[in-house]
Order: sequence, then C-alpha cells, then structure tokens
Amino acid sequence: MQVTERVKEILSWYEGEPPGVKANLYRLLMHGRLAGTGRLVILPVDQGFEHGPARSFAPNPPAYDPHYLYELAIEAGLSGYAAPLGLLQQGADSFAGQLPLILKLNSANSLHAGTPDQAVTASVKDALHLGCVGVGFTIYPGSDACYAMMEELREIIREAKSCGLVAVVWSYPRGGKVSKEGETALDIVAYAAHMAALMGANIIKVKPPRDMVDLDAAKPVYESAGIPRTTLADRIRHVMQCAFDGKRLVVFSGGEAKDTAGLLEEIRQIRDGGGSGSIIGRNSFRRPRKEALELLDSVIRIYKNEM
Repeated sequence: MQVTERVKEILSWYEGEPPGVKANLYRLLMHGRLAGTGRLVILPVDQGFEHGPARSFAPNPPAYDPHYLYELAIEAGLSGYAAPLGLLQQGADSFAGQLPLILKLNSANSLHAGTPDQAVTASVKDALHLGCVGVGFTIYPGSDACYAMMEELREIIREAKSCGLVAVVWSYPRGGKVSKEGETALDIVAYAAHMAALMGANIIKVKPPRDMVDLDAAKPVYESAGIPRTTLADRIRHVMQCAFDGKRLVVFSGGEAKDTAGLLEEIRQIRDGGGSGSIIGRNSFRRPRKEALELLDSVIRIYKNEM
C-alpha cells in the first residue's frame, strides 16, 4: 500500500526527527486494518506486572500464553503490540515481522506501597534486538518520584531516537497536588498529554478524561475560557489541542473492564473528538478469543467510520 495523504500529513508534524523515527512511525501507521487512516489501535499487555497474572489472565486462561497475545493482535489486524521484555521475547522468533512491536521499558507492581514509581526493566538495545518500532515508558506527573522519572525518560528518548525508534509515553498523573478522583480530570489529563509532548514523545497514551477540573488554579481558566467539556468528544478535542494543537498522535487507554456497549460508545466519542486511536488491553485479552476478535473488529470499524 502506498503512503496516504493523511499519513504524509502526520509525518510532516514530526519536524526535526531522525529519518528512522519517521520510518517506524510509517510502519505503525501503515500496518493492519487501519493502515493509512491516521488512526491506531494497539494491544498493550503490561498488566501482569501491574496487577499480577491471575488478575490479568484468569478470566481467559489462554492469555497466559504469550503466543496467544501475538496471535490475537495479528488476527484482529491491529496496528501494533506493546509489552514488557519477557512477553515480546516469547514470540519474537515465531512472529518476526508480522506485527510492529513496542517494548515497554519500565513497569510497576501492585506489591509496592510507597511513592508511585516504576523500575526500568528493559533497554533500547533490547528493543533493537527484538526488531521493535519503538519503546514505551510511563511517567507519573505529580508523584514524588516524577522528576527522576522525567530525567530517565529524557535519556531514553534521546537514545531511542538516535537509533530510529519511536518514543511512546504513558503519561499518568498521580500523587502530589492531584486528587485520586482527579487523576482522570480534564485539566489533569490535558496537562499530562502536554508534558509528554514537551518531553519529545512521538505517541502519547493517556486516559479518557472525565468532566471535572481538579486543580484550583485551573478552574477559573477553564470557566473564563469557556472550554467545552460536557461530552467525552469535547474533552478529547481539548486533550488533542493540548498535544501541540493535534500535531501529536494521542491514543486513549481502555481502562477498567467495561461492557461492550459502554466501551464502543467511548470509542465513538474518541473518534468524534479527533483522538488518534485506542490502546486496549484488559477489555480485549480477558475476553474469550471469539468475543475479543468481535470487539476489536467493532473498534476498528468505528475508527473507519463504518459504525
């Protein structure tokens, strides 16, 4: 398939990036059933680290097998697959070249009870060895550890881009002045997306924002500027505006498990608000294979304006 005008436009936004980074962005944007549309649907599977194996995979036991996860992403026609080192290694040979891969370089675990932080568990060199198109990294703006995480990210982005790899940033505010309820407030999610863009992220992952403004300092600004926020599409539009006026790819997490109708309506709102796509993990791989494929088919059809 030849590059589309939409993908050409998106690549033009990434001024100053090495050619290798643009080549790998092209690989992502031109792969799977959404190839050429400018939209992305990515399967992320880092929940084994985050929540433990039984909480992640027991509802659908075949998902304990790393090959199952590769097969799900390939059969569904997804744009890519993001996971920690061990999961990508266990399948990298069997599925080489069949799917763009993103190596998640840091992870947390639910046994830790201290300051929100993540350990670096893989390297840029590992990503190159596995043939990945990019690396992923989480930051927690607001956490007592946020400045150290941002400094780690600075060095990882510099190294990754020097090797032609795409930088994908999970930007999840928590701690500090952010209330627990406010972690998905509109002002907080928009701020998180902007910070990731400022750090040099090529692709930004945030959570869908709720109709709430958390920071006291932000409330009068949102009111006086009349920033629309009644619908999720309104809020997605504002998050995209904060990501360099829509000139960065922003994908939205699927979050906690939802019923199918609720998830698909959320996807429609993301599409209508101009979001770049979705990164859907638990809502897909925890379902039986047939149900997961039907769900992902519907998600893709929504992003193709067919539903």
